[in-house]
Amino acid sequence: MKTVTIKDLGQYEGQDVTVKGWVYNTRNIGKIWFLIFRDGTGLLQGVVVKGEATVETFAMEQDLNKEDSVILTGTVRKEPRSVGGYELGIKEIKVVNHVTEEFPISLKEHGADFLMSNRHLWLRSKRQNAIMRVRHQIVKAIRDFFDDNGFTLIDSPIFTSNAVEGTTTLFEVDYYDRSAFLTQSGQLYQEAGATAFGKSYCFGPTFRAEKSKTRRHLTEFWMVEPEMAYVELDENMTWAENLVTSIIQRVLEYCQSELKTLERDISKLEAVVPPFPRITYDEAATILKEKGIDFKYGSDFGAPDETLLSEQFDKPVMIHHWPADIKAFYMKRDEHNDEIALGVDMIASEGYGEIIGGGQREDNIETLINRIRHHDLPMEPLKWYLDLRKYGSVPHSGFGLGLERTVAWICGTKHIRETIPFPRTMTRLEP
Repeated sequence: MKTVTIKDLGQYEGQDVTVKGWVYNTRNIGKIWFLIFRDGTGLLQGVVVKGEATVETFAMEQDLNKEDSVILTGTVRKEPRSVGGYELGIKEIKVVNHVTEEFPISLKEHGADFLMSNRHLWLRSKRQNAIMRVRHQIVKAIRDFFDDNGFTLIDSPIFTSNAVEGTTTLFEVDYYDRSAFLTQSGQLYQEAGATAFGKSYCFGPTFRAEKSKTRRHLTEFWMVEPEMAYVELDENMTWAENLVTSIIQRVLEYCQSELKTLERDISKLEAVVPPFPRITYDEAATILKEKGIDFKYGSDFGAPDETLLSEQFDKPVMIHHWPADIKAFYMKRDEHNDEIALGVDMIASEGYGEIIGGGQREDNIETLINRIRHHDLPMEPLKWYLDLRKYGSVPHSGFGLGLERTVAWICGTKHIRETIPFPRTMTRLEP
């Protein structure tokens, strides 16, 4: 008998099949009882009828516990009222492993700390399963976008000897007879990739030692970072816009059932089509002032500021041309105003904050040396980075997209801890 998965049941209507997985729930209505079953690809309703199932199988109802490992055999039937549109007329149940203790996570309300402490089990729940499936499709959309547009994957190292975003948010580790740091970003190495391959990207974990407990922050998160030679700020923004559009399109195509489980208003996602609004930092500051916000010009936007700005648009907004003092040392300045950096942040709609940060990089070696000195950064660990300007420097740009914030926005979940399988925060290192 053929072993199949729940997601493929529709191909076997009227046939006898075997499915392997775990008990999700059971319920009884007299001479019929129902087994709700999961196999990692979806949920299935199995129907156990006296006379159709073996005597031993029909008698199992009271013995089965949530998360028992079981193998089912039966006939696939179309049933529009069931999850997925099909059910299984069960003939036999084989128990592989019997759970002897009550499963910790029940249908009742649990506190966030309890659920996070049981994250390894919470992942089995319907909602968490849906979020991880959306995350999977977002990752695939990202890789396909860059692979299909001529980018080469160049992995950036996780151990580095230098800071990228600032020395106050580094995790320092012992590295043989010296210190090293967990990477804040793979960007500097992608600049080497861009000069070697034209267009490159990396996609991996990054680390920030910010002592932040907000719903938007993790200490370990995933980021995709493309870098492109001969690309200036405006084209860079177009690449960012096209990437996000591609992600949304894939999720809408492949994740309808997951979005339904998450009760996501997909009309909000369907509105995310190019072109995205583009406003300068000055224009954004003016909007905040007009809305009565006491915003200090020259400072970065806080979460409330980003939320208010996002409410002015029905799709992500790109804010560009920032005060140079609040941007990184490698950001190129506006040729007409040295106090303005050619940076861009993309703020997601619906108050989900920044999902992309990037800009045009400084390509003049003398200017870059002066910036490194101005920021009081050590020169020795950045000599290789300066070589990129010494040998064949060109205008180049790139950006980083934070995976977890993007997942949170698309899924409509308010806390970022639900968007990564095993979140790391200031207070959590397990499970």
